[in-house]
Amino acid sequence: MQHETATLGGGCFWCLEAGFERLRGVEAVVSGYAGGALEQPSYRDVCRGDTGHAEVVQVRFDPTVIGYETLLEVFFTLHDPTTRNRQGADVGTQYRSVIFHHGEAQREQAAETIARLDAAGLWPNPIVTELVPAPTFHPAEPEHQGYFRRHPRQPYCQAVIDPKLAKLRQRHRALLASGVASRQEV
Repeated sequence: MQHETATLGGGCFWCLEAGFERLRGVEAVVSGYAGGALEQPSYRDVCRGDTGHAEVVQVRFDPTVIGYETLLEVFFTLHDPTTRNRQGADVGTQYRSVIFHHGEAQREQAAETIARLDAAGLWPNPIVTELVPAPTFHPAEPEHQGYFRRHPRQPYCQAVIDPKLAKLRQRHRALLASGVASRQEV
């Protein structure tokens, strides 16, 4: 089976992971950190906001089932790409909107998607999502993997993630898998 990898940051990685793992064609979603200088970042390190890392998800997907551009459409549904270094109450560079592209084709598709969505005027402010080459990806600690699946009743999950998943179901119902498998490794 062929697959590709997308690395995306849009605030809290728990939110992105919960959305992407519901899509047909997504084989694995791993929460982690990318874009910083620290060689072995931990959640505590990244939360300080001084390592340069962003909370990201690395998504392994089958491009014959779901395309990269479609993943980007979902990405822009799951977060606000117009707020620099902020998603809701989460503030800092670790919560920035960022696409870490894996090669020129992904860079071009991401740039085109950003331009198209910006021109469509879906948000009152311009998209500020960074577009940079994929750096080293560091998987987050085990307790951060599959967080929403394991803690759906946790107040943060109900207040923040549930509304994002409702938006995903409303806008992208046709992309949803019939069942959500446990997808842990990229």
